[in-house]
Amino acid sequence: MKTKGCTERIYNGLIKENPTFVLMLGMCPTMAVTSSAVNALGMGLTTTVVLVMSNFVISSMRKMIPDKVRIPAYIVIVATLVTIVQLLLKAYIPSLDSALGIYIPLIVVNCIILGRAESYASKNPPLLSAFDGLGMGLGFTLGLTSIGIFRELLGSGTLFGAVQVIPEDFTISLFVMAPGAFFVLAFLIAAQNAYRNHKAAKAAAAGKAGSLDAAAQTAGGLSCSGNCGACFGAASEKSTEVKGGTKA
Repeated sequence: MKTKGCTERIYNGLIKENPTFVLMLGMCPTMAVTSSAVNALGMGLTTTVVLVMSNFVISSMRKMIPDKVRIPAYIVIVATLVTIVQLLLKAYIPSLDSALGIYIPLIVVNCIILGRAESYASKNPPLLSAFDGLGMGLGFTLGLTSIGIFRELLGSGTLFGAVQVIPEDFTISLFVMAPGAFFVLAFLIAAQNAYRNHKAAKAAAAGKAGSLDAAAQTAGGLSCSGNCGACFGAASEKSTEVKGGTKA
C-alpha cells in the first residue's frame, strides 16, 4: 500500500498536477532560467532537492509547529535548506551557481515549495511527503528542461551547449530572449491540452458506445446481430406462445 501511495505521488507530480504545465506555478524561474537546457535542468534539480528535504522535515515536525506560526516556521525551514544547497553549489558546481544567480535564494519563496508544505506535507506522513516533493520536483524539472531544450535549440541551435544541431544562420534569437519563453510555454501547454482533450473525447466516445451496448443487451437479452427480420420473427413467435398458453 505504501509503495502504491509513493508511486501515485510521483505520477501526480509528473503528469496529473505538473507544476509547470498544469498548475502554472513557479513561473518566475520558468521564464528566467530556461534560456539554456543546462540551466533549466540545474534549476529543476536544485528545486527538487529542496522540495524533498523541506517536505520531509515539515511533515516530521507538523505536530510540533503551532498552527498560528506555521507559515513563518515553513519559511525558516525552507530558507535553511536553500542556504545549505546554495553553499554546496558554490563549493562543487560554481558555474551553475553563477549561472542561476539570484534565482537560487528565491527558491525560498517559490510557491511550489510553500504550496506543497501547506497542502500536503503538513497533513501527511514523512515518507509520502518526501515522495510528493520528489514527484513535484521531477515534474518541475521536466517542465523547465523541456522549455529550455526548445528555446536553446531554436535560439542558439545547440543542445545542452555541447552539440550544434541547427546552423546559427537558421536560428531565431528571439527564443533565447524573454518573449521566447512565453511563446514556447504557450505552445507546449497548447499541445498538452490538445492531447488531453483528444484523450478525453476518445474515452467519452468509448464509454458512450459501451453504455449503448449494455442498454441493448438489457432490453433485448442479446446483442444486435444486424438481422432485424430474425428479431421480429422471434418476437412474434414468443407473443403467439404466450397467447396460446393464456387461452389454455
